[in-house]
Amino acid sequence: MTVPARVREVLRLAQPPVRRFLPGLIWGVFSAAAAVSLLAVSGWLIVSASIVDSLVPLSVAVVGVRFFAVSRAVFRYLERLSGHDAALRQLATTRSDMVRRLVPLSPAGLGRTDRGQVLSALIDDVENLQNLPLRVVQPLAVAGVVAIGAVGFIAFIHPPAALSLAVCLVAAATIAIGLGWVFGARAEAQVSHERAELSASLVDYFGSLDVLLAYGAEPAARERIERADAAVRHTVTRASLAQAVAAGVVSVLAGVASAWAVAAASPGLATGAIDGPWLAVVVLVPMIVFEVFGAVPIAAASWRSVRASAERVVDVLPASVPEELRPDAGADEHPAGTALHLRDVRAAWPGGATALRGVSLDLAPGERVLVSGPSGAGKSSLASVLVGFLRAEGEFTIGGTDAATLSGPALRRMIGLCEQHPQLFDEDIRQNLLFARDTASDDDLLDALHRVGLGEWARERGGLDARVGDRGALVSGGQAQRLALARALLGGFPVLVLDEPTAGVDPEASDALLRDLLGAATGQSVLLISHVAPPEGTVDRVVRIEEGRTAL
Repeated sequence: MTVPARVREVLRLAQPPVRRFLPGLIWGVFSAAAAVSLLAVSGWLIVSASIVDSLVPLSVAVVGVRFFAVSRAVFRYLERLSGHDAALRQLATTRSDMVRRLVPLSPAGLGRTDRGQVLSALIDDVENLQNLPLRVVQPLAVAGVVAIGAVGFIAFIHPPAALSLAVCLVAAATIAIGLGWVFGARAEAQVSHERAELSASLVDYFGSLDVLLAYGAEPAARERIERADAAVRHTVTRASLAQAVAAGVVSVLAGVASAWAVAAASPGLATGAIDGPWLAVVVLVPMIVFEVFGAVPIAAASWRSVRASAERVVDVLPASVPEELRPDAGADEHPAGTALHLRDVRAAWPGGATALRGVSLDLAPGERVLVSGPSGAGKSSLASVLVGFLRAEGEFTIGGTDAATLSGPALRRMIGLCEQHPQLFDEDIRQNLLFARDTASDDDLLDALHRVGLGEWARERGGLDARVGDRGALVSGGQAQRLALARALLGGFPVLVLDEPTAGVDPEASDALLRDLLGAATGQSVLLISHVAPPEGTVDRVVRIEEGRTAL
């Protein structure tokens, strides 16, 4: 798929479906039509009241003023409610779709990707896509419907005045959009890029602050942030100036439209072609129509910004999954059993050497197997194969089902991975555990903590509300591993893969950690990947891997 086609795909995903988007559009049209009607009826009423002695004939117009004044606010509220509901629901769909596309690339396919760029795309750029329905499609549709309706209404009263309004509307749209493109297109397209650079600078700075301070590079990193911030402010100022110029053109043409309407309709007073109240309507309606039409240059600027964000999202998402990686497509089914069977399994990392050259092993239900071997032998690569990150060549079945036929999520519901460096979020203990099962009660969470030996520790820290810090900065390596296992226990995986759980743990504490981890996983199959021998009696057997092959 070409880059423009992929950009269009992202934009289509950002636009809510018609059934959800249409209510907000309808309420928007009603709100704008009520605003136009309010000014038209008010102008007609004021002029009519000045030339008649009794207000009784004008009672219908008085009621109309009240109705349109109230309904305008009500319709506006319904428009905001429906439109934002549709956009925010679609925003969640867009972001989750992007994450699903990135999952098969983790961790094998994102090694060269800037974390700040990915973070900016996931947050800033995807969030900016919600402006497509809110600030582009809906305002343009409302402005177009109201403009056509207003021109038709004025044509019924006085055709020459309607012609002047139509000409000014077309001129306003053409000139405002053209000026906005000339003065602001480049700046608006650069806003997303400059913000991404600022996000990347901040992520690098705070993520590596200790290293920067240790090597005296903190001032240079801070200077990079200041330059990125200055660039963002400069670019946003240029884009705002372009929008101001376009808005000024629309305001000028609004005045031209009203003056032209006066010049076109005034001679009709002498001939009787139009009377005073309707002349007021012809003159006042263009003002409110142009107020609604003022959203057109803003929509054009928003479109350029949204498209730039879509292009950045496409840049972050690879066009295709490398052949060495396993795609997430497949059957979303639950295998009949949990026994793992691997024969002559081979795998490789993208752009790298072969990681597995022939691994064979079996893991029966409830069995604990230690996979040992020197560093670089392929132990962690085996873990990536088991959870569906690397494509496996050879025979790999789970419960008698070919793992290649299962979808990535289905495979990862069966096999849970506790990584060498667990990912903990800057939240409290409760939220870090709820990521595994969001329906779990506090009692369930505390039970999982007790099973992994963290019950007393959590109580001393204040319970489930205790924070763990950014990437687990407030907990030790062993505590992070225990939290990761508690999360895996809550996930209910039939098979657990523990990848180097003693990494970063003091040697004298590794035996206690391994004993607790293996003891907590009762009733589950466990594949322990470790270069450290576990305490005697905690595993059933040992499989050794050397140079990507199972040692005989």
